Amino acid sequence: MARENAFDLASFELPSIDRETTRTQPRKKSWRTRVVLTLLGLFTVVVLPFALLIRTSVYLYASRDVPTWLSLGGGALATMILLTLCAAWVSKKLSGRARAKWLASRIVLPVVLAYCLYSLLYLSSVNAKGPEVRAYYRSLHPVLRVAVSTMILVDRDMVVTDVQRNREDYQAMGLAVNEASLHYEQSDGFVHAVDLRTIGRGWWRNWTVEGYFRAMGFHTLRHRGTEDHLHVSLPVH
Repeated sequence: MARENAFDLASFELPSIDRETTRTQPRKKSWRTRVVLTLLGLFTVVVLPFALLIRTSVYLYASRDVPTWLSLGGGALATMILLTLCAAWVSKKLSGRARAKWLASRIVLPVVLAYCLYSLLYLSSVNAKGPEVRAYYRSLHPVLRVAVSTMILVDRDMVVTDVQRNREDYQAMGLAVNEASLHYEQSDGFVHAVDLRTIGRGWWRNWTVEGYFRAMGFHTLRHRGTEDHLHVSLPVH
């Protein structure tokens, strides 16, 4: 009986372990993580390209003394690189191929150029105080034009009240002539200041618009000369 009940170590076998089932399974992302990643993705694709276009252009022009059109071109190039990287990542996920060169030349470049041209050339009558403002819109510095047009995409009710002035305009408004006004045409051929309506828009909307222009590198000032408005300007080299 002792021999029959003896524990035979030689015949004892460990249970087989299925390594496939014991591998650490990847943890699923929580819904909070997915929401955060989705918002970050939307910010990168929707918001960041516009901010990069304007902020880079302002930096090159105001801080590095790069000429006007080269500054805007630098901002456009930075935006193209960002959008190409995003598009290549999406293409890689969907098809297994990044195709960065094709995406940059066939999609990203036309989109960025089209937006820049639209911003430089067009101001809706809804967003201008009157025909005179629209007529002078193209005299505004190109980087300021792109910044104003971008803000209008978000705030469809924003109104440009003034762009270019001369000395007689100050006299007609009953104001002292400002010899250093950036509303005058500057040595580079552009006006470096624009006025935006603030009356009847609510403090939070005015605060948001002013914060946007400050974040992009422009100078802002609330003026109460003839009527309350936001003065936005770009320094002259």
